[in-house]
Amino acid sequence: MAQIAVDVVLLPSNEMMNTAIEANRKLLKQYPDKIILDKKNCLPHISLAMGCIEEKFIADIELLLRNIIEKHSFEPLRIISVQTNVNTSGEKVSVLQIEKTESILLLHEQVMEELSVYFTYNVSSDMILGDEAVGNSTLLWIKNYPKQSSYENFSPHITLGYGEIELESFPSGFLVSKLALCHLGNHCTCKKILAAAQISN
Repeated sequence: MAQIAVDVVLLPSNEMMNTAIEANRKLLKQYPDKIILDKKNCLPHISLAMGCIEEKFIADIELLLRNIIEKHSFEPLRIISVQTNVNTSGEKVSVLQIEKTESILLLHEQVMEELSVYFTYNVSSDMILGDEAVGNSTLLWIKNYPKQSSYENFSPHITLGYGEIELESFPSGFLVSKLALCHLGNHCTCKKILAAAQISN
């Protein structure tokens, strides 16, 4: 059975998606061939858990996501800053840093624990969706997610794109619309929704 690289994510409200896409358009003037955010093929998102799964488990995971949202209360999230980080390839990446509240940390931990029976981390480029060459930084981010990006190292954010940006204003708080399982593309983008559970706010 084929394995694919996936991300369990929170999808932000339509307003927040528009903000992220608008910021991304400014960044594309610096790096036009990198991350191009939109609402169909490259979704702004907040990653909660990454790994590789067998495709046959998608339906099981969708049921699991629906069960998780029934047990969790989804409060508005708050953006605390615009940050520029440097990836393993030495490239600058701009993100909207989100406050790590007890609520979102608990959600992250719950997703990680309940999906641990499905996830593996021996990722390869053929598990990534898309035709472009997969960057090594993409594979390393997925492979190292449990050690470098989860639990005490979990850092909720929305990636805006490559380059450095300053935003004069952005929504201080926003709601999320879905808890989704997405097929990962290059640069750990969310290229395709495989399963989703609607969040009632």
